[in-house]
Amino acid sequence: LANDVYKHNFPSTPLWAKTIEGITLKEFDKLSFDMILMSPPCQPFTRIGLQGDVSDPRTKSFLYILDILPRLQKLPKYLLLENVKGFESSSARNELLQTLATCGFKYQEFLLSPTCLGIPNSRLRYFLIAKLHQEPFSFQAPGQILTRFPDKDPEDLLKEKVTDKVGETSSSLSSEEKNLDPSIGPDCSSKKSLPKGAFLFKLETVEEMERKHNQDNDSSIQMLKDFLEEENKDMSQYFLPPKSLLRYAFLLDIVKPTCRRSTCFTKGYGHYIEGTGSVLQTAVDVQLESVFKHIDELPEDEKLMKLSTLKLRYFTPREIANLHGFPLEFGFPEKVTVKQCYRLLGNSLNVRVVAKLISILLE
Repeated sequence: LANDVYKHNFPSTPLWAKTIEGITLKEFDKLSFDMILMSPPCQPFTRIGLQGDVSDPRTKSFLYILDILPRLQKLPKYLLLENVKGFESSSARNELLQTLATCGFKYQEFLLSPTCLGIPNSRLRYFLIAKLHQEPFSFQAPGQILTRFPDKDPEDLLKEKVTDKVGETSSSLSSEEKNLDPSIGPDCSSKKSLPKGAFLFKLETVEEMERKHNQDNDSSIQMLKDFLEEENKDMSQYFLPPKSLLRYAFLLDIVKPTCRRSTCFTKGYGHYIEGTGSVLQTAVDVQLESVFKHIDELPEDEKLMKLSTLKLRYFTPREIANLHGFPLEFGFPEKVTVKQCYRLLGNSLNVRVVAKLISILLE
């Protein structure tokens, strides 16, 4: 399916319908390429997965590239790799670094999110850029993983505010990872009287509310409305069904068009609710707190009526593509369903983050 989408957008680019390990050393040598861009399967390294690492069969193609690389007649000049946060502590990463050193590459590692570029979406990912037989990068920090793009003083890149780190990590975790207990009811007591870690309305702690408030007041990040489609388009298929509203209301990450944040969109978005991405509140004048206050005490029909006033909907595939930095001319073939679009976008990466890293690599 991903190949079909690629062909649809790049009809003149040759595309091999074969696995990486199905390409022989001879065929690689014939291609004589200058750059390798890699985004190996992330499941072996995800924080909530089995973390099988190099023993997971899905790392086969990645390990094959590491085996092939030193044996190429002509080494590529550049290499870029993307994976989930967690890859940096894997055996696969250690094997990669060892192979790069053997081949004479200089490299730098990063943990970056689109928020670094002013995009209101948390998608913290591991990146590595490498170049062959040249001077080290001007910003190179051996043994360090940078958390910002190297636009400033190298010393500043290694300094990170603890609040930024906590906020970014928290916003990219699913509620399952945060160990939220769905049986806990909302508490609308005054913030001042609440102890640290106590729940406010909608299962959110004082700290989480403050973090979201700070994110929404960060003028260096664009508002979500800059990435949204026109509301006059028929959006009926994207509104949350009553059953989902009732069952998952307390676990939803709800954002308005004026917010400057959204959580990581995964391949389960639109199908699963919990921890798969933010939903949009289109009734912008309705106060979230007034809807959730004492809602757990109401009968089901009244509860649904209250929740319906928020007019919650999923982000459309086009809107997620916008947040991922895909150009407006990017599209899906007609045969691709909305669910399939969500799956592909959830497995995607941020185009603008990668473009920035490639431009740094080629400087």
